[in-house]
Order: sequence, then C-alpha cells, then structure tokens
Amino acid sequence: MKKKKKKKKIKKKSKIRRKIKKSKKFKKRLKRTFKKKSKKIKKTLKRKKKLKVRKPIFIKKTRSTKETFRKIIRFGDRFKFNIKFNLNIDRSLQRFFQGIADKIDAFKQVIEEEREKKKLDEVKRMKKEKEAVIRKNKLLKQEELKLKQNEVREEIKLNKERKIDLRKFIREEQAQVRKEQAEKQRLFYEKIKLEKKIDQFRKREALEIKNLEKFVLKQERENYEEVQERIEKIKLKYQAIRDQKIRERIEQLGIEVTDEDTRSDLLEKERQFNIAREKIENNLESFYRSMSSCIFQLNRRWLPKKMSLLRVVDLRYESSEIFIKLDEENDENWIMLVYLKDNDPSSNIVVEDKTNPAKNQSNEYKPNEIFKFSDALVDSLTSMIDREYKKKLN
Repeated sequence: MKKKKKKKKIKKKSKIRRKIKKSKKFKKRLKRTFKKKSKKIKKTLKRKKKLKVRKPIFIKKTRSTKETFRKIIRFGDRFKFNIKFNLNIDRSLQRFFQGIADKIDAFKQVIEEEREKKKLDEVKRMKKEKEAVIRKNKLLKQEELKLKQNEVREEIKLNKERKIDLRKFIREEQAQVRKEQAEKQRLFYEKIKLEKKIDQFRKREALEIKNLEKFVLKQERENYEEVQERIEKIKLKYQAIRDQKIRERIEQLGIEVTDEDTRSDLLEKERQFNIAREKIENNLESFYRSMSSCIFQLNRRWLPKKMSLLRVVDLRYESSEIFIKLDEENDENWIMLVYLKDNDPSSNIVVEDKTNPAKNQSNEYKPNEIFKFSDALVDSLTSMIDREYKKKLN
C-alpha cells in the first residue's frame, strides 16, 4: 500500500512540474509577441518623425524641457496597453490537452470510418463475385438441363421412330409369313396327294407280284416252293432291317415304342408326330418371324456400340421353343422365351420376358394375337435398349 501511495505522489508531482513548464513556455511566448509588436510600433513612429520637417526652436531650455516631458506623457497616454492576463493554468492546459485529445479521437474516428468503408467495399466486392459465380453456376446448370432435355427429347423421338419402323416391318413380315404359310399348306396337301398316289402304285405292284407268283405256281409247283421260301426269308430279313431303322428313328424323336408295334404302327406314329410338329411350327411361325424381323432391325440400326448383338434361336422342331439371347451368352441365359403350353398345338402360346431384370413377366397369347405380341415385344426390347443408353450416359 505504501509503495502504491508513493507512486501516486510521484505521478502527481511529475504532472504538476509538466504543467508549470508548459505555463512558463506560454509566458515566454506572450513576452516575445509583445516585444515584437512594440518594436514594430517604434519603427513606424521613427519613420513618421523623419518625414516631419523640423522647425527652429527659439524657446528657452526650461520651456523646452517641460514640453518634452509633456510630449512623452502624451505619447505614453497614446500607447497605453490595457492588457490584463487573467491566466488560469489548469484550465488552459486542460483545454489544450482536451483539444489534442479531441483531434486524436476525431482522427481515430476517421480511421475507423475508412476501415469500415474498406470492409463494406470488400464485402460488396465479395457479394458481387459470389453473385457472379452463382449466376455462372445457374447458367451452366440451365445449359446442362437444356442439353439433357434435348437428349431426352431425341431419345423419345428415336423411340417413337423405332417403334413405328419395327411395327411397319413386322406387319410386312406378317403378310409375307401368311403367304409362306399358305404356300406351305399347299405343298403339304400336294405331298399328301403324292403319298396317296405312291400307296396306290405300291398296291398295284403288290397285286402284280401276286399274279406273277400265281402264274409261276401254276407252271412249276414242285420247284417253286424252295424258291418261294428263299424269297420269303430275304423279304423278312430286309423288312426286319427296315423296321429296326424305323424304330430307332422314331425313338430318337422321343416317341414311345413297344415290341408289339408293327411297321405300320411305327409309320403311323411317325406320321402323327410329323403332323403335330408341323402344327407346332405353323403355330409358332408368325411369332418366330416377328421376333427375327424385330431383332434384325435392332441389330442393324438401334443397338448401342458396346452392346453385344441379339440373336434368335429356333428350336421349334426339337423342343417347341423359340428364344432371344445375347450373342455372348449361353442358351440358358435367354432374354425372352416363346413356347406352346403343354406342347399342345391347340393350346395358348406362353411368352416369358426377362428384358427387365427387376421385373420378370409371363404372358399367354392366342395364335391369332400376333400383333399384340409384336407390340409387347417392341416395347420390352426398346425399353431394355433405353436402359443401356441411360447407363452409358450416367
């Protein structure tokens, strides 16, 4: 506490000394100014005296001395300085330092205002830059949106054109299929007629052989018995070979065969099987043609560059199936499968669709609903190709 009091006393003394020094300096300045003014006044009076013409003085000394004193008194009365210094040192110092402090505060305020102005200018500049960047980003986004919208519009147009072209092509193919089916039916009927004629010729041949045998028997009854036995053995031998080959062929086709079946039974089973196969092929012919024409058009014009080709596999005769697959994939990894329900030519046609991996579909169509099937086929394949395009764009 004592040390703090001593420090405060020393500070007060130092402040008082400073004030006294400043007051002394102020007095000296006032004296200097007063001396300077008095010197200027004396110089001006001397100049005026010189300019006046001196008159001869013929007065006595006593009189002259009195007059001189009077002049001096009058001159003093003229130049009396009524200057009073009512100086209060503390107030004057306080005012002086207060003025300096006010100026410093004003200067600081000006500096702060300038700093704030600079900050505001910087903030405005930053805002303008941000706004410019935001505008650029907005413009870029708008351009990207426009490009994407144009791409989508082009894709929609291409999709529509693709569907129209495929439908036209499928209709043309369907007309051609109908003509070919009519031609096939005509040829099939002609074939049946020819087979009937061949059977008639065989019957005639058999009758002629019998007549010849009877004629020979009439002429040579004793010697002909041995020859007849040999002929019969040879016939039986070749007939057995033929029957065995027919049996093997029918078994390869997947037809059930028993030991009791004769040659005529086997041939009848084969004929029935071929008729059923032909019916199946005819029922699936229009579906096969529409699939092959659609795949041909897609491979030629609409597939992406890096996507593998599509292929139609025809297994109508072997397993009553038609399927579409990618060229690189195995037959098991098909995209679309078409087959007859229960292998019955009179039943509906089943279509299993795996073009969309997220959603597998299975639909049934009647044999005369080929246009409905072709529309569904075009829609599913085009949507698959659109998904591939979108994957590449992403």
